[in-house]
Amino acid sequence: MEEPVWNEWRRPGPTPAQRRRDIGIAVIVLLCAVEVTALVNSVGAYVFQDPPGLAVQLAWVVALSVPLVVRRRYPLAVMLVVSALFIAAQANKSGDTLVPSAILFLAIFTVGAWEKNRLVARWSRIGVIAAMFLWLGFSLVRALLGPKGEFENAAGPIDPVLASVLYGLEFNLFFFLFAYVVGEMAWAGARRRAQLEFQAEELRLSQEQNTRGAIAAERMRIARDLHDVVAHHVSVMGIQAGAARRVLDSDPALARDALQTVEQTARTAISELRGLLGVLRADADTDLKASPNLDDLTELFDNARAAGLKVSHGVYGDVRDVPSGVALSAYRVVQEALTNVVKHADAQHVDVRMRYLDSALELEIADDGRGRVATTNSGFGLVGMRERLAVHGGSLEVGPRREAGYLVRASLPTATEEKA
Repeated sequence: MEEPVWNEWRRPGPTPAQRRRDIGIAVIVLLCAVEVTALVNSVGAYVFQDPPGLAVQLAWVVALSVPLVVRRRYPLAVMLVVSALFIAAQANKSGDTLVPSAILFLAIFTVGAWEKNRLVARWSRIGVIAAMFLWLGFSLVRALLGPKGEFENAAGPIDPVLASVLYGLEFNLFFFLFAYVVGEMAWAGARRRAQLEFQAEELRLSQEQNTRGAIAAERMRIARDLHDVVAHHVSVMGIQAGAARRVLDSDPALARDALQTVEQTARTAISELRGLLGVLRADADTDLKASPNLDDLTELFDNARAAGLKVSHGVYGDVRDVPSGVALSAYRVVQEALTNVVKHADAQHVDVRMRYLDSALELEIADDGRGRVATTNSGFGLVGMRERLAVHGGSLEVGPRREAGYLVRASLPTATEEKA
């Protein structure tokens, strides 16, 4: 996913919802323009002397409002049309300038916020603003050359005519500068949102890729561990079968015991292979070592204690031998849980309980830490636990404890499937 050149970014066109919103805005502006025009005429507070009739004034405000329907689809064209109509309306002495000025502001703002070609957006707005100031200058000169207005209540230190000119210039300067700046800010905000959306999508894809890689790596480790278990069973079967063959004639009872061992070992191996399902191994690993089992848990507890953690360990039920693959997975679950407690839980004490049920081995690791670990449901550690347990048809429960700390509970079936 290639990152765009943000200095050359072009804003996408308006969505259907935004287009419908533009129609609504245009209708609202038109209604306001009609109302204000009616009020101005009712009061007689005209901006220009000798304005045209009410019908003509309404026609001007309708002509100014209609282009707003497509202001985000064609921002440049709308601004040029509205600017021309604005000057034409004033030249024809339309009775009101409040709503037409608001329409012009909205048109200039829209070019700044939506015009894709930023060079055109900049210079077209500058050109329109310059044209408006030329028209303003022409109107001021015409007003100064005409009959002077009466300033009955003038009491300030500045000549009333000069004050009137300065007020008009400064007001219009602020008006157009504000429209320009707000449009730029809206466009910059849209570009920033596009950057954040792109970065969020990149992060999501990266996380998906990392998760897939972690799952693949964990499956490889599972396959490597199960390779040790299966190799052990096959080796035992080979030795016992060879012994049975050698004593078959001389000691049938011994041969029968050896064959019974082969049968039991084969059933165990087949059960574990059936649990493997889709776990595939991409390449051979010649650096194999003996897999840890439940007897090696003491070393894990000692390592946790060396890290400053108080560890309690309890075994409940009738202790018995469990399949090698189950023992290995149980060891890995305890190992991952203790690692999370040491690294992330900020705990003082952890309680590890192992229960031998009728047909399952249950593990429970509880700590008194902050009630969370960095390895959440989307993390790699818990993904590995679930993968290991799924091989044997087991289950995993994790989450904060009600009082304090975090709980990991795993259940591993231990019954060997008996089939004739």
